[in-house]
Amino acid sequence: MAAPDHLFNLRNNFYLGAYQAAINSSDGSNLSPDDVVERDSLVHRCYIALGQLQFVISEIDQNAPTPLQAVKLLALYFSGASQKESAISSLKEWLADPAIGNNPTLRLIAGTIFLHEQDFNEALKYTNAGGTMELHALNVQIFIKMHRSDYAERQLRMMQQIDEDHTLTQLANAWLDLAVGGSKIQEAHLIFQDLSERYQSTSLLLNGKAVCCMHMGNFDEAETLLVEALNKASFS
Repeated sequence: MAAPDHLFNLRNNFYLGAYQAAINSSDGSNLSPDDVVERDSLVHRCYIALGQLQFVISEIDQNAPTPLQAVKLLALYFSGASQKESAISSLKEWLADPAIGNNPTLRLIAGTIFLHEQDFNEALKYTNAGGTMELHALNVQIFIKMHRSDYAERQLRMMQQIDEDHTLTQLANAWLDLAVGGSKIQEAHLIFQDLSERYQSTSLLLNGKAVCCMHMGNFDEAETLLVEALNKASFS
């Protein structure tokens, strides 16, 4: 019998962009030491998504585990041009360290930062080996940015083999459908709608539906969805 996943709600809310709900669901009991590190990493990534960068930087000290240090680097990277180069420099130093360089969270943060830098090949150096659903999902995003929907589809197939119903698998499927376009737009819209009904409607899902509507020429509906997304973003 599989052990209960104490972090499911936290993780799932984070993937869906329900950042405040994720933070609110982070008080789990019976957590293993690894679960505690994952929980704290996810909570701090939620604060980053909410724009509370200085809070994250001040909360994570130099003795924190590698995943948390990596999250702190992400906060530093987003906190302004003056911090960006130093964050990238530290990141490269850590990635070259055999003791911690293969840490999945560090590789995920590296992929995220290099994706923002538009340095796709550098991002893939750290993400392409996969290892977690988040890394596979990030690979899908990188390949879409590179206009390589064939490679993105290969990553999606791997995710579907691991867990077809996983929220990240569903989201990656919708992203790829949007990138391919044509008749796939309707399928992407259905995925965003299904996730909204199954869990909750978030700015991320509303934006996804709005993009689908624009592709289908439903601009009035897209505008309504975007206004709703803006209103929700204020409280996420």
